[in-house]
Amino acid sequence: MRNTLLWNEDWEFIKEGLKETVTLPHTWNAVDGQTGPDPYYRGTCIYLKNFSRPVMEEGQRCYIEFRGVNSSCNVIINGEEVMSHDGGYSTFRADITDYLADTNELKVIVSNEPNDRVYPQRADFTFYGGIYRNVYMLIVDESHFDLDYYGGNGLMVTPSIENGKAIVEVKAFFLGEADKVRVSVDGIREQDLLVQCKNKKGIATGTIVIDDPHLWNGVEDPYLYKITATLLCNGKECDRIFDRFGVREFYVDPQKGFYLNGKSYPLHGVSRHQDRAGVGNALTKEMHEEDIELILSMGANSIRLAHYQHDQYFYDLCDEKGLIVWAEIPYITVHMDNGRDNTVSQMEELITQNYNHASIICWALSNEITLRGVTEDLIENHKILNDIVHQMDPKRYSAMANLFLLETDSPLVTLPDIRGYNLYYGWYVGEMEDNDKWFDDFHNKYPDVAIGLTEYGADSVIGLQSPKPQKGDYTESYQALYHEHMLEMFSKRPYIWGTYLWNMFEFAAAGRDEAGDPGKNHKGVITFDRKHKKDAYYIYKAWWTKKPFVHLCGRRYHDRIESNTQIKVYSNLDEVTLFVDGREIEKQRGSHVFKFDVEISRVHQIKVVSGDCVDEMEIAKVDEPNPSYFASKDEVHNWFDEPKNEFDGQEGFLSINNTIAEISEVPEGKAIVDKIMNDMKAHTAGGMGEGMTLSPAMLAMIARQSLKKILIQGGIAIDSEEAIKLNDALNRIKRVKD
Repeated sequence: MRNTLLWNEDWEFIKEGLKETVTLPHTWNAVDGQTGPDPYYRGTCIYLKNFSRPVMEEGQRCYIEFRGVNSSCNVIINGEEVMSHDGGYSTFRADITDYLADTNELKVIVSNEPNDRVYPQRADFTFYGGIYRNVYMLIVDESHFDLDYYGGNGLMVTPSIENGKAIVEVKAFFLGEADKVRVSVDGIREQDLLVQCKNKKGIATGTIVIDDPHLWNGVEDPYLYKITATLLCNGKECDRIFDRFGVREFYVDPQKGFYLNGKSYPLHGVSRHQDRAGVGNALTKEMHEEDIELILSMGANSIRLAHYQHDQYFYDLCDEKGLIVWAEIPYITVHMDNGRDNTVSQMEELITQNYNHASIICWALSNEITLRGVTEDLIENHKILNDIVHQMDPKRYSAMANLFLLETDSPLVTLPDIRGYNLYYGWYVGEMEDNDKWFDDFHNKYPDVAIGLTEYGADSVIGLQSPKPQKGDYTESYQALYHEHMLEMFSKRPYIWGTYLWNMFEFAAAGRDEAGDPGKNHKGVITFDRKHKKDAYYIYKAWWTKKPFVHLCGRRYHDRIESNTQIKVYSNLDEVTLFVDGREIEKQRGSHVFKFDVEISRVHQIKVVSGDCVDEMEIAKVDEPNPSYFASKDEVHNWFDEPKNEFDGQEGFLSINNTIAEISEVPEGKAIVDKIMNDMKAHTAGGMGEGMTLSPAMLAMIARQSLKKILIQGGIAIDSEEAIKLNDALNRIKRVKD
């Protein structure tokens, strides 16, 4: 019978000739992959492990199971290569039986070097190198459930509901000889499957019927059935595996959104990357558990696991907690003509290894893959992946997350079964309200096409504060304002089948250098170390949770220069009362957001009360702005002072107050605009914007904005030397007469 040993201890790690002893999981980019903006190490390293021949019975096989090695590796034992693997996020196994000696050296050569064939190669997150998930040694009998097929466990369970009964189709794959495969579902029944075997490879199939099944019903009741499969050879039990499945059905209605088990079930989703401060992607079980609890605490019922296959343990947690999952492969940002085979193998591994997870509703083909335009090879690659999804799993959807620059009439939009757009109006481009218009226009034009919002968000560095927040300032204040708008927008558009906040947590993006805190994407509503919840977290809690609470916003905006300040409260209750220094100021009725104007003159104690719920904070009236509230000392200013320079040039000449369209009408002005836009694209999202192809609709939106607004959005202070020089240059260029 099978014996499984955790194999994480006593590994030697060699990087550039330097050797150290490590315990897995391990990544060599835990530090430099998070500090930016200097390049982090992308190269080749070696992991070594010495071990004695394991105790094995005659005919048994020995496998080494790797749960995640990023991104390519070669497995070598006693100087002989056993296998190689490309793709850093899936399970694979090496059968080392025929290479074993009394004493052995296992060498794993791991590389996260850039190349043109293994995804991902360009994206707004760090590609940590290393053996960053658990490693196991498996000892199995000669006849065993198949361990070689795309890293799966050899068991596929397909439940469906017919006339109130669950019809559970079971397939088991095995190597060697077998008399029987016996399956049992706890509390239901045990039965033998029909066995077919040829050339020591076999499949066993059968159907189990469950009368009046207990449904897997999302976060309210995520019931899971336990299934056991036993392989019998000559009347002897040779192998046994365990798994779980859930009985549920779902569909997406283009008019009414997502349905689970026949009932409307709006998907309130977040996205998650698998890393955190100080450890990179070498996460422990406790870290996965903390993440899932934080996600649930905000009221989310769905997760987009971006942008690759996550740890099996996290999918298990999603099953147990009832979270609906969008699963995807890292076919992202830039299509590579030499990468097709890798997209195929990663999709086959993703589906095979995660097929039995009740939480998963779709297999996503790609993310923002059209950054540099659409080619025939790119379209063909997506058609192949779409066909693979339907062939391997006809019960689930194929899906795709589209870059907001992709025209809505592109053939890629309607290729998968469902799709979403990643929209950042109100952050990178446009205004918050442009999100509303985009969805209204899409739904009016394509009423029978199911559409979701697969990314949206605004960056904030938690210490940055402003009483007058604006797009591009990276303040906690603007991020909260942005998400207030987005939640209100969702509530009025039930046809949006799912929304996925980008992101639940800050994450490493080594190329970024923004707002004085390089190496990170700051769109998370919880900090990278999981220690602090930003105000935006609580507006979601106000919309999505039922357990009563009140939250005072702006507690990190302690030093306030204004005499009349706004106190904002988020709550899921309909009435709150504000107290200042123990004195009741005002009682308000409303929903989600409550705003109070308060006169301040010194240090004040602020308290909000609703029933048994209380929150308190301290604020202080000061004379000068606190420099720590600004991304750099050069930006420190009094938000309430009138700007010293409005940048109006002499009549008939241009200035940065003119729109991009007005400036671009003049060749000299267009040259200035083109240079600014190219520089901004090269620095957007850690360089992700470089080479970006802007759609006509996007160009038209940008053209309507003033250059002043574009500069602010790009992080250029209006009173900076750079802005003043730009304005002076434009002041020498005559406008085109109306």
